[in-house]
Amino acid sequence: MCMATGKKTPIKRATRKATAQVVKVKGPRAFRTYNQAMKYLFDRTDYERGLKLRYNISTFNLDRMKNLLSLLGDPHLKLKTAHIAGTKGKGSTCTMLASMLEANGYKVGLYTSPHVVSLHERIRVNSNMISPSEMLGLINRVYGAVEKLAKTDPPTFFEILTAMAFMHFCDKKVDFAVIETGLGGRLDSTNVIQPAVIGITSISMDHMQQLGDTLDKIAMEKAGIFKKGVPAVTVEQDPKVMKVLKSCASQKSTPLSITGHDIDFSYRFEFSKEHGPHNRICITTDTSKFEHLRVPLPGEHQAINCGLAIAMLDKLKGVGYKIDDQKAIQGLYSVQLEGRMEQICDDPRIIVDAAHNAASIRAVMQAIGQHIPYDSMVVIFACNADKDVAGMLQELQYGADKVIFTRNNSPRSMYPQDLADMYTEICGKMCQTAMSLKQALQTAYSAVGREDLICITGSFYLIGQAKQMFQEEKL
Repeated sequence: MCMATGKKTPIKRATRKATAQVVKVKGPRAFRTYNQAMKYLFDRTDYERGLKLRYNISTFNLDRMKNLLSLLGDPHLKLKTAHIAGTKGKGSTCTMLASMLEANGYKVGLYTSPHVVSLHERIRVNSNMISPSEMLGLINRVYGAVEKLAKTDPPTFFEILTAMAFMHFCDKKVDFAVIETGLGGRLDSTNVIQPAVIGITSISMDHMQQLGDTLDKIAMEKAGIFKKGVPAVTVEQDPKVMKVLKSCASQKSTPLSITGHDIDFSYRFEFSKEHGPHNRICITTDTSKFEHLRVPLPGEHQAINCGLAIAMLDKLKGVGYKIDDQKAIQGLYSVQLEGRMEQICDDPRIIVDAAHNAASIRAVMQAIGQHIPYDSMVVIFACNADKDVAGMLQELQYGADKVIFTRNNSPRSMYPQDLADMYTEICGKMCQTAMSLKQALQTAYSAVGREDLICITGSFYLIGQAKQMFQEEKL
């Protein structure tokens, strides 16, 4: 049995099993309880959970999103925003940028996806999750518009939730909103905003069935968020990716900067008694110079994300935002992220990380090796079928001493035995399977000692299950 870490357990919010609670809402309402409203929202078409998904204008239609927003008063046009796309690091970059702005006195909205445990994680103002009463009120307000469009072209779960986020940020009178794309970029529901700055994180193979089976095709979709005259920043990329990004930026008259090229940027790993193992970055922008700045999140990949967030902040300074660098640094140091190199149990030690593509698996295996001492590591792994499964399995072998394949709670989840067969074929190594996370953990417990480590990774769905399981143990 796991011994809790002693950290404060987040209040569980919206899930499919949310308990009903009556919340008063002013004016006409379709739903009297939170539970009723959430059922309505979750019953909409949800491409995040769909078994098969065609990525084209019939399923991802910006006109449908614009029509929905028009009926709601175009809340997105009333917001000042930053827009971030990419394959890995979007949520981390968004959170670091939002924290630096918040530390400078701005009221900041943050919209990210997917969530780990609670749907409410996706919509935040100054780090505070949207409340159940606010969620109920918003669903009642969008209901009429959704039902009107449902007769001809029904809005999806993500479109409705995105519209609700824009409305919530307007209700809260935020000074600025940081918006993460969902799938892709070009046809993503968030790509209706007119941002002040754009960020593109590291691009690698992911969602190939929807975005394309080559890096340049995927990069083309991500670059779809570029806007004329809006400054964009990206990180060092694969040459094929960089060629596409530069071409798209040129076609759209988007001024594009690259950390490590146009922006002086470097990072290094070090160890100190005060902070333990960590990364530091040096970055010089048009307005600031940060030397040996400690990165708040573990891993080389987070150093790169941190540099991108600072470079985006610099672009906001260039369009008139008043930023104090020291306050920005304090904002960075306050950053914490659920589901990224997060320890959820002390005995045995259990780490969860939402790595969900090959590049992310490689990054987390490397980060664990750098930051966490252990004798042997057991990895519990599950992923969805639309991922670069072979690439993820290839990277697992370089960190895992033992692998247990299981299933997550997505209908797109790979079967454990299929993963095991692929792993043995690719890596020539033995592994085990379990039909549930609980069974996988029982197998892992029997294999680890005091100095060993269990890592649960491969899917947001899987680590969401794990966190919820251990939170319930603490109650």
